[in-house]
Amino acid sequence: MILYALGIGIANLPFIPRAEMASIQDILPNVLVPLAIPMMLYGCKFTGKAAGLQLKVVLSGIVSVSLAVALGYWMFGKTLDEGAQIGGIITGMYTGGTVNAAALQAMLKVESETFILINSYDILISFIYFVFLFAFGIKLFRRLYGEKIVREDVSIIEEDDVTGYREARENSYGKLATRVGLVQLGKILALTVAVAAVSAGVAMLFPGGYFMVIFILMITTLGVACSFLPAVKKFDVSYDAGMYLIYIFSITIASMADFSTLSLESGVGLLGFMAVAVFISLGMHAVLCRMMKVDADSMTISSVAFINSPPFVPMVSAAMKNRDALVTGLAAGIVGYAIGNHLGVIIAQLL
Repeated sequence: MILYALGIGIANLPFIPRAEMASIQDILPNVLVPLAIPMMLYGCKFTGKAAGLQLKVVLSGIVSVSLAVALGYWMFGKTLDEGAQIGGIITGMYTGGTVNAAALQAMLKVESETFILINSYDILISFIYFVFLFAFGIKLFRRLYGEKIVREDVSIIEEDDVTGYREARENSYGKLATRVGLVQLGKILALTVAVAAVSAGVAMLFPGGYFMVIFILMITTLGVACSFLPAVKKFDVSYDAGMYLIYIFSITIASMADFSTLSLESGVGLLGFMAVAVFISLGMHAVLCRMMKVDADSMTISSVAFINSPPFVPMVSAAMKNRDALVTGLAAGIVGYAIGNHLGVIIAQLL
């Protein structure tokens, strides 16, 4: 929200040259997002541990989000000017994260003002979602599933035991400015440029109207493929570098917004659309996981991974006092990152 506020503030400064600023606004989003996607995917770790459980929660999450978005579109989205495209964006957002939403905004050509509202409402709805989970949601689902609290003897996850928890509490962006970080960043950039070049080459084989769609899907696929390379697995600043580009993207996209063109009616409809997508998908996810005999904690933490993205998983695992749930949640979120763009395009087309 701070970044969006800065972008809007910059856009309204009287001494900002509009023509030159428009050129920057046109170039930066088209450069930043394609670079950020593979960078963030390089740090993903796909393992075979508990593959059966992870497959169940991933399938349940995909089905739940897709059906909830379709219901939200029927209730609210079809009255919006860009309802189908918005459905695609929030599908990617609620199976992956901000990076997927940013990519889909470029692919589906959604207006900047609408995209800012989507992110603003997402913060509000996600906050309410977290309040529900921490206040009584975790205990409620355990009771409904007929399960006792797991690992009652563990008051908090030890930082030395779980790397993800430690990383979630630290700001590691400082490493980007160190000698080691800069050397690693150079390798990351070289690989990412190569991924982008190959993706662009493939996308050029298709009709012009499909270039951006094929391009984004290709860099997503290649980013996942590169994450399996031993040398790439050693990168520990790739995610931070990619997210830093998303931060710059956020300021840039906010600087394009003209809130005088927004209508209250469209805003209320969008809020309803997204609220249905989040809370109905949570309910559907709980029912489907119960049918597949998934435990309550795995269901809850995978929902958090989808709705809020993997960085929020460690804190929920700590609140549950269940360190075993951490792996399931992170795995679900990583798969969500990988498939979010693909699923978002499919849902937008279906809507």
